[in-house]
Amino acid sequence: MSRIADCFAALKQQKRGAFIPYLEANDPNYQTSLEILNALPEAGADLIEVGMPFSDPMADGPTVQAAAIRALQAGATMQKTLQLVSEFRNDNQHTPIILMGYTNPVEYYGYEKFCQDAEKAGVDGLIIVDMPPEEIENIKPYAIKHQIDIIYLVAPTTSPDRLKLVLKEASGFIYYVSITGITGTSTASNDSLQKAIPMIREASDLPVAIGFGLSTPEHAANAVKIADAAVVGSALLKTLTSTLDEKNQPTKDTVTKVIEHARLLAQGTHSVQK
Repeated sequence: MSRIADCFAALKQQKRGAFIPYLEANDPNYQTSLEILNALPEAGADLIEVGMPFSDPMADGPTVQAAAIRALQAGATMQKTLQLVSEFRNDNQHTPIILMGYTNPVEYYGYEKFCQDAEKAGVDGLIIVDMPPEEIENIKPYAIKHQIDIIYLVAPTTSPDRLKLVLKEASGFIYYVSITGITGTSTASNDSLQKAIPMIREASDLPVAIGFGLSTPEHAANAVKIADAAVVGSALLKTLTSTLDEKNQPTKDTVTKVIEHARLLAQGTHSVQK
């Protein structure tokens, strides 16, 4: 079993949901993002999403866009993103890492080389936001060869027929984009989630994570009452941003404040017994 499957199996036995925080690689610089990444498991992260910085992250709201720009201005590259994961793996061999990003940087790197280097670094899953199932064959054979789960996004606008197509060969878990919009801009109602998640469960046996619209411990707790995991990104990045100086450099509070916030979100997620 993969680290992702192992993690969800263990959480199912414990009858609780997963907390999945998001951070942008190299934001606001390499060392700070590494310190945050290293500290997240102790703060309660069950899996971790690492953003691959890109200049045009079309599905992301202003907060994630700003984080990507800061990361790129600080010298982010795909090599550094993979190095970040590799350094994390020096001390942590069990927490699943999912890279999340866009087609352009992965294609430029080379699909086969990317999957080969990602496996070597210790990556477990991959979300390519703007690559539909019709184009996934570009990377799928290499992902399978290098044991990297391809995690698919589904949304409130995904029809039942489309859902079956999208999830036919999904692995790892399913990422439910809970709002019709960009990250960090609104929150889905419980009613809408209660209607959507059963439809997804009919199409796949994989765990379901809810993201794009969660920002508080209460949101995270509500998400795992309905699904299997809560993904929080923009809220943590807002905390990080609030600690930076006028030149977007980290201060003594940056890592501490982000980890304190992550711990509160994890406590909210883990307060729910399933």
